[in-house]
Amino acid sequence: MAAAMIRVFLVDDHPLFLAGVRAALEGAGMNVIGEADTGEAALRALRRSEVQADVVLLELRLSGMSGVEVIREVNAGDARRPHPGVLVVSLLEDDDAVVGALRAGARGYMVKRAPLDELLLAVRIVADGGAVLSPTFASRLALYFTEVHELPHRAAFPELTDREREVLDLLARGYDNRHISRKLVLAEKTVRNHISHVFSKLQVSDRAAAVARARDAGLGSEEHGVPGANGGRTTSGSGQRSLGESAHAGKLDPCPTGHGRERCPRRLGQWDT
Repeated sequence: MAAAMIRVFLVDDHPLFLAGVRAALEGAGMNVIGEADTGEAALRALRRSEVQADVVLLELRLSGMSGVEVIREVNAGDARRPHPGVLVVSLLEDDDAVVGALRAGARGYMVKRAPLDELLLAVRIVADGGAVLSPTFASRLALYFTEVHELPHRAAFPELTDREREVLDLLARGYDNRHISRKLVLAEKTVRNHISHVFSKLQVSDRAAAVARARDAGLGSEEHGVPGANGGRTTSGSGQRSLGESAHAGKLDPCPTGHGRERCPRRLGQWDT
């Protein structure tokens, strides 16, 4: 009995690339069941389609919803239907993008300059339930995960300092400058300086772009205590205040670090250290 035809859904905003990949897949006996140029359009089509895709071929860098968010949504779809395997085929080649996609649930990652036969083989492997990476990533990811094991807090964005990475992570969680300063026990001016350094090192021009880079790399996971849109704060149910919000009896100024008034870094002029 002949093998079932592999059904592929394409997500990319480059028409020439879409046309070339469609022709290659169909020439190899596969069925392209749909296309989309944004993540939002892709999810709408995949959810309403009566024909279930076996593989979603996805460019990671999209306008609007990021590719990583699309991967998460595809894998969080209707439990009554099998999820298609997501194979990223992207211009992005940095380790943070690859690891972010894999952590979100992608089953493969190929670069767009990969040979056609490698791409076709990757589609077949993912359709069969396997996982695949471009050869260019193999040795690099071995080193990457060694670093994650030994120094997990330094694995993402090695160009950033530990403090800058903490600030970026909180930005990606939705914290504003005031809440970052409370969380890290820093002055707001110091937080602004760190954010400026992050923008410069990541070569981004604004907060939204920095957050997109962070989330693509897997930073910014949700946690209890993230401030809401109105500046409030939810709690984990303990009823305790954070150090920066601790009450202090009498007219003495509180010390957010818990050192007491006489040894408080703020009082000793060491607030930013």
